[in-house]
Amino acid sequence: MGVLVFSVTFNHVRLAWPDGSPCLDDVTLAFSPGVTGIVGDNGSGKSTLLRLITGELTPTAGSVTVDGAVGVLPQNLILRTDDTVAELLGIRARVDALRAIVAGDVDPAHFDAVGDDWDVEARAVAELAGVGLDLDLDRPVGTLSGGEAMLVALVGLAVRRLDVVLLDEPTNNLDRDTRARVYDLLSRWRGTLVVVSHDVALLRRVHQIVEVRGGGVAVFGGGWDVYRESVAIAQEAAQRALRTAEQQVRTERRQKIEAEKRLARRENAGKPAAERGVSKAARDFYANRSEKAVGKARGEFDAKIAAARSAVDDAEARVRDDDRVRIDLPDPGVGAGRRLAEIVDAAGTAHVMQGPERVALVGPNGVGKTRLVESLVRSISARVGYLPQRLDHLDDALPVLDCVRAAAPAVEPATIRNRLARFGLRGDSVLRPLGTLSGGERFRAALAALLLAEPPAQLLILDEPTNNLDLATVEVLVDALAGYRGGLLVVSHDDEFLARLGAVRTLVLGSDGTLVEGHDAARRERNDDGH
Repeated sequence: MGVLVFSVTFNHVRLAWPDGSPCLDDVTLAFSPGVTGIVGDNGSGKSTLLRLITGELTPTAGSVTVDGAVGVLPQNLILRTDDTVAELLGIRARVDALRAIVAGDVDPAHFDAVGDDWDVEARAVAELAGVGLDLDLDRPVGTLSGGEAMLVALVGLAVRRLDVVLLDEPTNNLDRDTRARVYDLLSRWRGTLVVVSHDVALLRRVHQIVEVRGGGVAVFGGGWDVYRESVAIAQEAAQRALRTAEQQVRTERRQKIEAEKRLARRENAGKPAAERGVSKAARDFYANRSEKAVGKARGEFDAKIAAARSAVDDAEARVRDDDRVRIDLPDPGVGAGRRLAEIVDAAGTAHVMQGPERVALVGPNGVGKTRLVESLVRSISARVGYLPQRLDHLDDALPVLDCVRAAAPAVEPATIRNRLARFGLRGDSVLRPLGTLSGGERFRAALAALLLAEPPAQLLILDEPTNNLDLATVEVLVDALAGYRGGLLVVSHDDEFLARLGAVRTLVLGSDGTLVEGHDAARRERNDDGH
């Protein structure tokens, strides 16, 4: 039996921010060779784990041990357009030294630069070809698309044979074809790979999942489906334990009340007899002894109730908040035969959206999907709600409540408050300006304003709505849209999300501005991306 080797080890790590607020509390964790997915709500500490591994952050207590060289692909890749592909791969110095040696230059510095990596150029070309990129290593990075540049940077981490590689949301903003190539590369990865992601298709391919929650971590062997099943089982067990603990509190309180009644009856029944022919000193003695007994009994009952209450608190801590959106949305009154929109492509072909159907608009990055939906929004006569990629249209000075009231001016504020609570926006949070909210809260407010509008939109158009959302907020979006009875047009590269929304039609926008529908869609998308 082989010995399990850990590349990264967290040993009782605690981390507090400079203001003293806790981030991670007593985290013990190990990463071995293979692919690990990191999940959790935005702000839970996922990227913080990566920064601890790289040494960018130092634990307040405990230790982080890393065995080997570490490479990182950040969420926002910064590119210098005049760099070459070799430089983006991180092998420019070795390639230049190798070429100099081949040309006859025997400077020892060149041999030092190459080391034992004599096949680095050939491996780089082969790895690039493995993800569908036929690139000259001297090609300027500025001539690559964003997806190609990200793939090159990822390939560079593989070519350099790093021991530990950290990826932060590597598939954000990538089109479907580029995502598929990332998945393929990760499936062949050697070494320890740690990936922060909310991409379910990617998370299905990992070997284990680490969830960051409430300052701690939990490890689940297997991919996304195993994780979800494990969480569901644990949640059910936690809810059972909570119900049992709450029942025990009620039982202890009832027993205390019944005991108090028995003591009172006994005391009242004994008083007349005790007062006849008994000296005052004797009565005082027995009364004092009775009070002590009653006090002792009450103390025992109070201790049992406190213990039961503590068990409830422990059980509540294990039960996850239910963030599902359960709300009856206003009926937009869209009949099956109602013509909602006509999507006209560059060839003049019209694709009609009719009734409460759900349509996915897909295509490679850069072909003009956003331009198409923006043009569509301006041309539609039906009531339309539009959620763009960036929420720049929101007035950050406006309180949440006023943001929704602007969309539904005839609805009572109390009713809007109740509906906002279903979106996880409760209490005083609805009075906060939009600009003070977290990204997830801001998105929920924008979604609430869209779905709670009066009169309701007959057609909703969403442009890449899941970009930069954590998994919990994606769940909110799916739940909320489940109750919408109008037409829905969604631009997305996330097949998992589109399937959960129930998209029944797919339109693929090509680089020539034309749309293909139905069974030819997947083939069109591959061809337009150069395959």
